[in-house]
Amino acid sequence: EWIVMHIRVLGSAAGGGFPQWNDNGENCKGLRAGNPNFKARNQSSITVSANGEDWILINASPDIRAQIESFPPLQPARKIRDTGISSIIITDSQIDHTTGLLILREHDKPWDIYCTKSVYEDMTTGYPIFNILGHFRGVNWHEVSTEQVPYTIPKADNIIFTAVPLKSEAPPYSPHRHNTVPGDNVGYKIEDTETGKNLFYAPGLGVIEDHVYEYLKNADVVLIDGTVWTNDEMARAGVNNKLASEMGHLDQSSKGGIIDTLTSLQKPRKILIHINNTNPILNEESEERKILNSNNIEVSYDGMDIII
Repeated sequence: EWIVMHIRVLGSAAGGGFPQWNDNGENCKGLRAGNPNFKARNQSSITVSANGEDWILINASPDIRAQIESFPPLQPARKIRDTGISSIIITDSQIDHTTGLLILREHDKPWDIYCTKSVYEDMTTGYPIFNILGHFRGVNWHEVSTEQVPYTIPKADNIIFTAVPLKSEAPPYSPHRHNTVPGDNVGYKIEDTETGKNLFYAPGLGVIEDHVYEYLKNADVVLIDGTVWTNDEMARAGVNNKLASEMGHLDQSSKGGIIDTLTSLQKPRKILIHINNTNPILNEESEERKILNSNNIEVSYDGMDIII
């Protein structure tokens, strides 16, 4: 008998995963060489259930097939064609959060997909995955409000979802690129009505606004953007000259960054997700990882179970 909310981390890496297929930086090189301080990671996604049988998928990663194979509750068990995934929530229209929908095209009925209007616009124009799925079983789109209105999803027993608008960036193919609108990026408060406890999930977070800080402060568990250690990390790694802030991610180490924010919170358990292959925290013996450990900040990993 499941009486608690169960969150499973299906993928803990940023776009490209770890190791990224074309990256030969220190981290990816170390992992490929068998250095035990590194763990391979799929692209970012979680799934949540309060009954252990019906699961809400939050973000459909390009690695979804392997993620389903890694977690038996999502696998077919009841009939010839089947899945434990009952509905899908999308937090933004990034490639690493939506491409998995194409992999799930063999579903025997339209997928129930929950996302904001602006994400729906991207998914039907700049990156028209919903249009493509229309040639298969299609999509039942459920519009998610950007007004922080709690909602429920069938079969997600005792769970209330609240989408929280975040300041980040829209993808390069979005009509809203560099001119974001509310709903391009949302975080989620996921509350178990039986226990009153909640998780706040924000894999892409560029600015911590006052309303977002309130959600962080009042969460029991925070699962938050851990993409980069420094704002200029990509340049330091010799990858490109893009700043993390330009890509919609707040770095961990700067003044007012993710670590400063998390250490100011008393209540929640603090966990990082969506970690880029350049981030030194991927090395479990690094100085940066020790700084996180000393601040009681965890780094999520594929297969991590969070029970609230």
